Amino acid sequence: MKKLGFGLMRLPLSSPGDAANVDVEQVKRMVDLFMEAGFTYFDTAWMYNNFASERVAKEALVSRYPRDSFTLATKLHAGFFEDEAGRERVFAEQLEKTGAGYFDYYLLHGLEAAMIEKHERLGSFQWLLDKKAQGLVRHAGFSFHDTPELLDDLLTRHPEMEFVQLQINYLDWESPWVQARACYEVARKHGKPVIVMEPVKGGTLANLPDAAKALFAARDPEASASSWAIRFAASLPGVMVVLSGMSSEAQMRDNIATMDAFVPLNDEETALCRRAAEIINSQIAVPCTGCSYCTSGCPRQIAIPQYFSLYNENMRERLEEKGWTVNYSHYAALSATHGKASDCIGCGQCERVCPQHLPIIENLKKVANHFE
Repeated sequence: MKKLGFGLMRLPLSSPGDAANVDVEQVKRMVDLFMEAGFTYFDTAWMYNNFASERVAKEALVSRYPRDSFTLATKLHAGFFEDEAGRERVFAEQLEKTGAGYFDYYLLHGLEAAMIEKHERLGSFQWLLDKKAQGLVRHAGFSFHDTPELLDDLLTRHPEMEFVQLQINYLDWESPWVQARACYEVARKHGKPVIVMEPVKGGTLANLPDAAKALFAARDPEASASSWAIRFAASLPGVMVVLSGMSSEAQMRDNIATMDAFVPLNDEETALCRRAAEIINSQIAVPCTGCSYCTSGCPRQIAIPQYFSLYNENMRERLEEKGWTVNYSHYAALSATHGKASDCIGCGQCERVCPQHLPIIENLKKVANHFE
């Protein structure tokens, strides 16, 4: 299997700001490009694109290609069921939404301490093995957002899990929050194949500060910033597939060009990525990946990831010289249809589901002070 996977998480939209209003015709074209190039791995989940992603997978992929010509992965998130019956309802609806008949890879989604406790209490690990025995799941595993120590404990207790999906990119490689390198090393210690998520960190590594761009351009002026990030993750031993949440045909073509005849990074190129990480870390304000887990339950409908993106962009500007940037207008336009950052009531719903464990409430205060 070629190492690039199509993450159906940040799909192109027909209506900007409405994550469920997916441009399905563009997705079909992207699927066709992907399949024609010999790539076969597709990754979706229950809540992606405001619960629309699995149905898009059916329309753009499952209904148009033979079932044995592609690999489909989806996930079970502990936040969307409370008991065994609820878990069963989610799984049944996932089969209906995708029309896939079975899932090649099925993951317990975004495991961290509180979610693991719930899955253990309700027997989700054994439940997943039962689905495998029934032929409804081919491979059982989980995605993970917590400490390497917890990952080590989890894999020790559940050696039956066949693979691990981890957030790995050159910016998070030595991050004290994500601890990508340490988690990767734990998975390798347990002999588990690794699926990489967030290799471009939600677009952060596609839009680099000028100094980081110059580093890469000096080495290869034709290579995109994203290609460096994808290659960094794919070059790691034991990585089975690198997922990219592609949002356009242009992104698809660029990733295919990078991975069709994949060339691993050499030591000098890996060092360039780490130097770029130092530059980015010196300028980034809020390390949000834009996954949008935080938005669906927000009682004030605050566009949290979009506001953080605008804030990060402005923090990289020379505001003392410019005084004004277009991001102020973007913020005003977005807050006309969504809650403003200052509308946050501090309920904590967003922080409970954030895979990056960000202090979202405090960061929204910074955004409000800056833009409002």
